[in-house]
Amino acid sequence: MERTTCCVVGGGPAGMMLGLLLARAGIAVTVLEKHGDFLRDFRGDTVHPSTLRLLDELGLADRFAVLPARRLEEMRMLIGDTTVVAADFRRIPGKYRYIAMVPQWDFLTLLADAAAEESLFTLRMNTAVTGLLTSGGRVTGVRYVDEHGADGELTADLVVACDGRDSLVRREAGLAFTEFDVPMDVWQARVPARRDALKDGRVFARFTAGQAAVTMDRGDYFQTSYLIGKGVDGQLRARDIGWFRERLGELFDWDETVTAAITSWADVKLLEVRMGRMPRWYTEGLLCLGDAAHTMSPVGGVGVNLAVQDAVAAARILARPLRNGTVTAADLARVQKRRWLPMVVTQRSQRGEHEMLLRPALEGTLRGDRLPVPLRLVRRMPFLRGVTAYLGGIGVRPEHAPGFARR
Repeated sequence: MERTTCCVVGGGPAGMMLGLLLARAGIAVTVLEKHGDFLRDFRGDTVHPSTLRLLDELGLADRFAVLPARRLEEMRMLIGDTTVVAADFRRIPGKYRYIAMVPQWDFLTLLADAAAEESLFTLRMNTAVTGLLTSGGRVTGVRYVDEHGADGELTADLVVACDGRDSLVRREAGLAFTEFDVPMDVWQARVPARRDALKDGRVFARFTAGQAAVTMDRGDYFQTSYLIGKGVDGQLRARDIGWFRERLGELFDWDETVTAAITSWADVKLLEVRMGRMPRWYTEGLLCLGDAAHTMSPVGGVGVNLAVQDAVAAARILARPLRNGTVTAADLARVQKRRWLPMVVTQRSQRGEHEMLLRPALEGTLRGDRLPVPLRLVRRMPFLRGVTAYLGGIGVRPEHAPGFARR
């Protein structure tokens, strides 16, 4: 039977960061990723200032700098005819005063390449975990199917679930997950970019009566998220695709030659928005991190950042007991305690934004001449744009690279 010290299930931001850090701590770690590559479209592509600082501390800033990235320095929205700069990252302290928008597959490849330089790191692609191994009420490893379709087992002192919001590991362990009500789902589409007022790397949100959308400048295209009411995807897709193209054109002043790139509903991907969290992230021998522990709303694009921060905290707290072979549930509880406040604050902020902005926009009751009080304050007092940027870009209790991982 195969064995490792730490088995990480899922090669997303949390899993790859945790694997890199633990390997640099001198711990044998194996990451199991069910896909054959990292190429998935419409994933979280925002790398926040706290994560940029972390990459710098890990000695990876130069490698990251050569990736194809756009810099987001402010978040701007238009509500009716009223413009609001919701956050200005140029006002936050530190070296990195922007959000980098970079394809997630490039970010994950960077982490994988850095981790591969560590002798104790193993990444196994095309390896799908199918169940858990247990003994005496403790998780002791995983069952998997490898790239050749063969069954296998891998034992470990600790299994870490980083396998996303539909976590199989969480489900197999029977751990509870609490879902929150959300008002929307999201359609995602690419629209060719043109040289116009939006072409400056911004995120631009547009809200009119009954419509809401956010578009991000990704260089040669706009990555566009269009909000729809929860659960109405099938009903709306019964319409001709021209209906959707017209609505996008109205929102962003795009002519037919631009929106024509959306040729059919196959070009429009559905993100079923879910939001929730685990009351307890762990059991003996098992810890959940990132989306497996707390599913975030797409508001603010903070999911990747929180997942990475979870991984850093876990590596710092668990490195010593993993080296000593003494990991207990009390150690895992320390990780959750460390990351609970940032998660709760972020989710409360997102839920507040749902009720203040997104639900009224979808219901057609949001008006530019009657902005919610928080938006009025941000509009009138520019220094508050730095506060919102700090909370969104750095957040509560940001994590720094442990000393053993710095290069």
